[in-house]
Amino acid sequence: MKRMFSILVAMVISTIAISQVSSPKVKVEFITPKIVRVQWSADGALPGNNTSVCVYEKQQVKSPEIIVKNEGGCISFIDRKTGRILLKDVARKAEPVVQERIVYDDATAHMEETANGKVTVKDIVRRDTIGESTRYISRFSCEGTKALYGLGAHMEDYMNLLGKTLWLTQHNLKVTIPMLLSPQGYGLLFDAGCAMKYSSDGKGFTMQMEAAKQIDYYFIKGDRMDDIVEGYRYLTGKVQLLPLYAFGYIQSKERYVSSDDLINTLREYRRRHVPIDMIVQDWNYWPEGWGYMKMNRKYYPDPKALADSIHAMNAKLMVSIWPNPQYCPEERDFRKRGFMLEHSVYDAFNADARRHYWKYANDEFFSNGFDAWWCDSSEPLDGDWNQLPEPIGGKPYGWNDHERRWHLNKDILSDALGAERSSLYSLYHSMGLYENQRLTSSDKRVLNLTRSSYAGQQRYATVVWNGDTHASWESYRQQIPAGLNYMATGNPYWTVDVGSFFVKNDGRRWFYTGEFQNGVNDEAYREYYTRMFQWATFLPMLRSHGSDTPREIWRFGEAGTPYYDAILKMINLRYSLLPYIYSMAAAQYFSGYTMARPLAFDYPDDEAVYDLKDEYLFGNILVCPVTRPMSEATSRKIYLPQGNRWYDYWTNKTYDGGQWIEVPVSIDRMPLYVKAGSIILTSDVVEYSAAQSDRPITVNVYPGADTTFSLYQDSGDGYAFEQGDYSITKFEWNDRKQRLKTIADKKSKKHCRKIKVSVLTPQ
Repeated sequence: MKRMFSILVAMVISTIAISQVSSPKVKVEFITPKIVRVQWSADGALPGNNTSVCVYEKQQVKSPEIIVKNEGGCISFIDRKTGRILLKDVARKAEPVVQERIVYDDATAHMEETANGKVTVKDIVRRDTIGESTRYISRFSCEGTKALYGLGAHMEDYMNLLGKTLWLTQHNLKVTIPMLLSPQGYGLLFDAGCAMKYSSDGKGFTMQMEAAKQIDYYFIKGDRMDDIVEGYRYLTGKVQLLPLYAFGYIQSKERYVSSDDLINTLREYRRRHVPIDMIVQDWNYWPEGWGYMKMNRKYYPDPKALADSIHAMNAKLMVSIWPNPQYCPEERDFRKRGFMLEHSVYDAFNADARRHYWKYANDEFFSNGFDAWWCDSSEPLDGDWNQLPEPIGGKPYGWNDHERRWHLNKDILSDALGAERSSLYSLYHSMGLYENQRLTSSDKRVLNLTRSSYAGQQRYATVVWNGDTHASWESYRQQIPAGLNYMATGNPYWTVDVGSFFVKNDGRRWFYTGEFQNGVNDEAYREYYTRMFQWATFLPMLRSHGSDTPREIWRFGEAGTPYYDAILKMINLRYSLLPYIYSMAAAQYFSGYTMARPLAFDYPDDEAVYDLKDEYLFGNILVCPVTRPMSEATSRKIYLPQGNRWYDYWTNKTYDGGQWIEVPVSIDRMPLYVKAGSIILTSDVVEYSAAQSDRPITVNVYPGADTTFSLYQDSGDGYAFEQGDYSITKFEWNDRKQRLKTIADKKSKKHCRKIKVSVLTPQ
């Protein structure tokens, strides 16, 4: 009998026959004037894929926007105003596949320690054939398309996805969102919950869905990419407005080991007057087993007293929770109730199981005052993380083995969850936490930092991070386009482990290949950490986290030394921009806005931006991360998009757009530029976000074009804003008259701050 990890490959999917199925009619229907749903199956039945991705109400419409032509099964989507063909659906195919499930001997189950925590190991008994599913393939022609974005956060180091191949499943370093967008006026949302493969030859692309009941996708027309995002959110739900403190600085590491450790760390931040809003308790706080939602009273004697102590220092507390309790009372309870799936994962697809999971979270944490969740391992299984796959052709398994990683991970997820819903776990897991917290209290907004995502998850108040990356400059560079493609999908909240998770190289595992064996004691790592911190300052969430080495600011020097001062400079800048950031978050809630986005969102006609991997917009601020050490380069080239002038954020010097410039990059400065014709809101630097509530707001106008911006204000937490308890103040800048007009779009006396105006003078 062969022994293997229960989290390794556990499903074999073999093709019986590849055949072009005779084509039943394609069902085409308008959902809105700009959204078309297309359905097709091998036998003509259209039962739906039952993903819970879409939550819209269909409108009965005729479209002044789109003409849809079906000529012999070839479907053309045509812009009615221009007559231009935006996209063609040229072919569909179905392939039957057999599914086999591995059966394990439960009597041999035991736990082993791995890099991703503890996992259950069992002996294999046999493989059973459990039925058939269908692989569906859709082929599209997209001549005239010059760029495609989306599909989630991936390791492949791609920005423009036209002409590329992506292997789409969920794992520790990959997040799949089956949503594509083009600056040429359209987007596609594929409503299926399985693993997929996207491949493009540059003139068209294919989407292969590994296990579905039917082809089911939505074509979304949009003159701007923001319009496409708005259409996606109409289909799948609004982005939630996160609490104000989520946009401050968050301190985490692997790990704080006691209540005293957490309290003393936060106290040191307050002693140094370094702004901070939240501290995080990572894993291994439990008294027994694995993933038990119970704190070890030896080290955490009183969870309520811990939360109260954190709150007394005007900060919040986040705690790591896991979906796979093992060898503990929680697992035995779930198993007794029939709430556990294979591989010791709770059944998040079961509403009763989700409620019971919340009961554990509420009893130990939420009812004791804990503020936010860190839902780790929400894939929830990895097929290649804990035991190194065998070499092929003498070549060891490595970072770029994307196809093998796809097979390993889709198979184990299919085994545990079912092939047709293998990518959906995080969506349902997040649903349970969000809905049950909302039923429990309206005083705290839900905040869930999690490692996986899917279409529609934005409606459950999640922030996604890109997994357990390793510390190398190459990895850092790859993370930027990964995040931009994720945020382009309509899921705007994404973040990273500043400093990367694995700092060292353990010499054994493909993912544990950091380049800084001495961590914070190595000046090269301090530089690396500082550069990542500068970049993350302009992501929706700013959070330090990782293993191998400490992450607190004083680990990088003292006040007056280069790295300490550079990090503090960025924290202070983040806090000064909080009114701007929070107002952008509100714009995401009310409309199709995306605060951190690829340049093609704003410059769809500037082909020079289509494949730029290391520049993007945060609001109207052009962010240009420094991604190479100063031993390699003391300057970097920057492209300023065409169509307007640009202000250097640090000096106010102006430049024409449509050109490349080269600028120096000292350790305390990341290049930032502001679009001429912008309004940027700032306020005083404070030690925690709520302390800004009585400080004046400065309206910084960057002349050069007419512009508007809306200041949003509310209580910063709780759900009173859903009943209208907020204020919106709109600022309109007339560039010809050099005049700022203020309009109270919605007035709430509780949420009004003094306004100062500053009109910048170009240098």
